[in-house]
Amino acid sequence: MTSRTQEPLKGSEENKFLQFEIDGEFYGVDILKVREINGMMDITAVPQTPRFMKGLINLRGKVVPVIDLRLKFGLQESNYDERTSIIVIEFKSIHGQVQMGMVVDTVSEVVSLQGGHIEPPPNFGVRLKSEYILGMAKVKNRVIIILDIDLILTDEDLTFGG
Repeated sequence: MTSRTQEPLKGSEENKFLQFEIDGEFYGVDILKVREINGMMDITAVPQTPRFMKGLINLRGKVVPVIDLRLKFGLQESNYDERTSIIVIEFKSIHGQVQMGMVVDTVSEVVSLQGGHIEPPPNFGVRLKSEYILGMAKVKNRVIIILDIDLILTDEDLTFGG
């Protein structure tokens, strides 16, 4: 595990999150970490990488690693379709600023939330890993799982040694 982590959400501050869907569940990531959203594109596989590491994309001359969040979260693999998207995020790691693509089922919208409306993650017990979860929020009669994007990949994962 890594020591990178996002700042806790403050009670009165408004935070914006990109909302997306994976396997019928809604997730959100800090909009300030999102660099761009793309439809599916050709991904070049890299041998000897973890199953969730789909490979690399060429983003206007820059090589960006891509993970499939379904697989990273231990969900069943799904066929990509016209709604499947790659969210390119940027975060700080021991390697400096890193861009990474995350394959998601579909991107929904940007939502604004007051920090006080985001509850801490529940205690799931020992069977379900919750280290990626920054908090939970209710928006439009649904629950959004707010992800701590800095903890989705460990620094070891970023070396392709997984």
